[in-house]
Amino acid sequence: MTSDTAHLPPVDAIVIGGGVAGLSAAVALGRSRRSVVVVDAGAPRNAPAAHSHNYLTRDGESPLELTRLGRAEALRYGAQIIEGTALSGTRTESGFAISLADGSVVHGRRLLVTTGLTDVLPDIPGLAERWGRDVLHCPYCHGWEVRDRAIGIIGSAMVGHQAQMWRQLTENVTVFAHLAPELTTEDQGRLAARGIEVVDEEIARVDVDDDAIVGVTLSSGRQVRLDALVVGPNFTARADILVSLGLDTVEMVMGDHVLGTYIEADPVGATSVPGVWVAGNVSAPMDTVVAASAAGVRAGAAINGDLIEEDVQAALARATSASY
Repeated sequence: MTSDTAHLPPVDAIVIGGGVAGLSAAVALGRSRRSVVVVDAGAPRNAPAAHSHNYLTRDGESPLELTRLGRAEALRYGAQIIEGTALSGTRTESGFAISLADGSVVHGRRLLVTTGLTDVLPDIPGLAERWGRDVLHCPYCHGWEVRDRAIGIIGSAMVGHQAQMWRQLTENVTVFAHLAPELTTEDQGRLAARGIEVVDEEIARVDVDDDAIVGVTLSSGRQVRLDALVVGPNFTARADILVSLGLDTVEMVMGDHVLGTYIEADPVGATSVPGVWVAGNVSAPMDTVVAASAAGVRAGAAINGDLIEEDVQAALARATSASY
């Protein structure tokens, strides 16, 4: 793996982002004998998490170990992996030129962006430092590990739904509602019916002892003992490279609430810019690891099909030219 691209010839596909979506696409393309370069900045969204789940046969595997294994598979099928940051892209006569932070440029016929998203957390002292460990957001990713424990829900636009999902895992759920929209009478009734306490007071800080959350301190000084906190982050697409190519992010809306941004694409990841595909959390913020991997495979197969059609048209043009 190298960031030296001075002598790198143009490839069939450039993949920007070396998580499971990008690497799955690289494997799919490599198995179709396509030349692939994967550009990876080395800053995966799930790096703080010790484990990932619901990935059949790999349940509990470290996200970083999944990346290591994925890189090895992609390399086995001929992919090249560049450790670097893609800054911008431009269209060329034959495809795309991607400028990297070290000043080098990668050329390819097609482009797949799998740069993921950034989780924007509430500004509460001590919260960000525990993100991915005992500050959580997805019950399907981390809920089993904190079953039967004391869970605090930091209110968001989806607080009613969040609380009920985590209540499935433990009877000890407390909602801190000060950052959430005002709860409706119906929401309050639904929470009360399942024994979920609602606290309206503001959280002043997250309390940590022995490298683990032990609770929160409220603005009044009252302490609430907890084993984990759940937040609803704002999902912000890492889309600078796509914006440079003429795409705009759109808002992810549920009900009347904006939960984040993403890039629109069709079911196989094709965007409105010809030759540009997306996969993973940059286009589907709610995708888990296994869903992002599947999206990468779909996009890789679609890119290969698109390249095949271009190859066929080029062959027909040559045949027609030779007949005259």
